[in-house]
Amino acid sequence: MSGSAVAATGATECRDVPTDSTMSPPDEAAARAGICDTLAGLASAWGEHDADAYGAHFTENATYTTFAGTYYDGREDIVRSHAALFDGPLSGTRLADSYLSLRLLTEDVAVLTTRGDTYDGDTPGELSKVQTYTMIRDGDDWQVAAFQNTQRKKLMEQVQFRWMDETVPAAER
Repeated sequence: MSGSAVAATGATECRDVPTDSTMSPPDEAAARAGICDTLAGLASAWGEHDADAYGAHFTENATYTTFAGTYYDGREDIVRSHAALFDGPLSGTRLADSYLSLRLLTEDVAVLTTRGDTYDGDTPGELSKVQTYTMIRDGDDWQVAAFQNTQRKKLMEQVQFRWMDETVPAAER
């Protein structure tokens, strides 16, 4: 075992994300395209530091949990907090993502898991967070209903994996 150097770092392009679905191929492709459009919109709004545009990709009653454990309830809370963050510590940053998995649970509900990070300057070689997006379709558009951002703790992973080999995820074996 090689510590927590994850073998499955994710697809670099959203359209290439491994997908689990019972939908027909055309419906699956349309859902993936819509979800990827939403993720591209989030990244674009973040890069422009436009909290309103960023928030527009979330449902009115979305939840947003940061890696620090801060919990935001509703689009208004997400927009307000990101306006302050974009004017403060996240000024000048952009988003980086790789795409681990997309599960199309129904025609209108999906769970997307990514690795992600914010950065200023060069795109980071290693993304330090694991993120889960619960998404719903509204007409032809997909919106984020819930977002969870978890900071990876590589040292803790290595300790756990060495102590309990059976806890190593299949992607890392």
